[in-house]
Amino acid sequence: MTPEIFIQNKAALAVKARYGAEVETATLQVAVTRKEFEGDYTLVVFPLLRLSRTTPENTGNALGEWLVANVPEIASFNSVKGFLNLSFSSVYWDEMFQSIASDPAFGQLPPTGRRIMVEFSSPNTNKPLHLGHIRNNLLGDSVSRLLKACGNEVIKATLVNDRGVHICKSMLAWQKAFNGRTPASTGIKGDHLVGDCYVAFNDIYQKEVASLVAGGMDAEEAKKKAPSLTEAHEMLVKWEQGDPEVRELWKTMNGWVLDGFAETYKALGISFDKVDFESDTYLLGKELVQKGLQSGVFEKEADGSVWCDLTADGLDRKLVLRGDGTSVYITQDLGTAERRFSQYNLDSHVYVVGNEQDYHFQVLKLILGKLGFAWADQIFHLSYGMVELPEGKMKSREGTVVDADDLIQKMYEEAKRTSEENGKLADLGEEEKDQLYRMIGLGALKYFIIKVDPKKTMLFNPKESIDFNGNTGPFIQYTHARIRSILRKAAAQGIETGPSDITTDLVPSAKEVRLIKLLNLFPSKVAEAGAALSPALVANYAFDLAKEFNQYYHDTPVLREPDPAVLKFRLVLIGTLADILVRAMGILGIELPERM
Repeated sequence: MTPEIFIQNKAALAVKARYGAEVETATLQVAVTRKEFEGDYTLVVFPLLRLSRTTPENTGNALGEWLVANVPEIASFNSVKGFLNLSFSSVYWDEMFQSIASDPAFGQLPPTGRRIMVEFSSPNTNKPLHLGHIRNNLLGDSVSRLLKACGNEVIKATLVNDRGVHICKSMLAWQKAFNGRTPASTGIKGDHLVGDCYVAFNDIYQKEVASLVAGGMDAEEAKKKAPSLTEAHEMLVKWEQGDPEVRELWKTMNGWVLDGFAETYKALGISFDKVDFESDTYLLGKELVQKGLQSGVFEKEADGSVWCDLTADGLDRKLVLRGDGTSVYITQDLGTAERRFSQYNLDSHVYVVGNEQDYHFQVLKLILGKLGFAWADQIFHLSYGMVELPEGKMKSREGTVVDADDLIQKMYEEAKRTSEENGKLADLGEEEKDQLYRMIGLGALKYFIIKVDPKKTMLFNPKESIDFNGNTGPFIQYTHARIRSILRKAAAQGIETGPSDITTDLVPSAKEVRLIKLLNLFPSKVAEAGAALSPALVANYAFDLAKEFNQYYHDTPVLREPDPAVLKFRLVLIGTLADILVRAMGILGIELPERM
């Protein structure tokens, strides 16, 4: 039971005792007491004046006196201009802490019965994953974990964009310039080799355009008529016609890329429950277009193209089928959404896609609603801002992106360099150091990205993210390791502890009450973050908890406490705090080491 609900229940009894009136507990307004006033939680008295028929001050005093006299968990009160500020007794904090420490699933919300699909990553098979993909993957994975912590059944899905002219560009460049090279023959990771092909195509294309312009052709016309671009489009037509040679090359090169993706996903700790391929889904939605034509949702133009007029909704007209009968992206997305909701009996679908696609998802929801799908309102676009580096933006075609693999390795090296400079891991063996460098580097990367509200564009600085001080992953990791070290020392001294060591005759200090309050906030923070689809709220909660522990430990040398009962209480307190840190950071997909 939360403190707010506890006070609502007891305040309802006080109103009944003082004024003989029944009130709905849910209507009583309770909030955390503002910092400038004494108290833990505040009851708003104004709505009760119709029952008390006296001043706000008198009403607050009357209720406060009854609560202190009849509720042992409430120690004192003060009434200020219609606000009744209540202070809990040590009995309440001890009971609250015992319930937290005794619950191994504290923070996991009860089952909702809802099934939610979270779609993320959705890469193109013409290049390796890069920094932008990393933000997408980390957001998608942490949102999936968050929604699961909120009691939902979650299906993690991805739609691999494995067809289209951009794929053919890499294939064509491989044929023209790579002389049969393969990942096996070059030692280059498959997705990186295909990415090199994509960059090579752009080089070929730009030279052709320059040559055509030098020959007197208009620049815009040259961009459309460059031979390599024409060949890429011809290759796409052959692919759609099932040409055996094109299909075989496509299958081979996609296989290289998918193998490379699998390595990167494993390094990031990312997995999926459902993987779809655009080559299997790109024809979906055509039947929906026909149904929409019959129902008047869509209209056909003289050239055979099909449109949805959204001008009455404040948008524009949207093409849903080309004049030659081929699909556009929205067609596929309409069909894929219909199949997923029916196949998996979904209650909700979350798309983790960058904010450049805001309009697309606005249109998708609107059209699905017009087609009569009641679940259209249960589609959510988790729109996130781009990631930039201190050097600026990245461009795939020019080969200026930061590859995910290179960044993961750089984070490992930064973690190693910083740890060695600080001397934090000097006593560990080489194998354990190597594991910790990876854990710290990956934790730094994940935390630095996830702690930022998804909607914001962010600047990623690897060196800043590795700092062992401040709002970083390594700071929280080190805090956890520090607590585990204290607990190991206590165990070595033969001190055994458990929730039974929390008794109501102990009087927690003000700093300990502060820690208990923060621990108790964990479930509500999980719920709040889940409702907002923002794991950043959990990340910053974990930082607040770690920061509060370090301030507490600075003033309270736990192991030097002479009173055995107080010593055990404090060990249980910091042990519970470490457990909550593990659960909170686990929602972010971040591991916490036992020692550092």
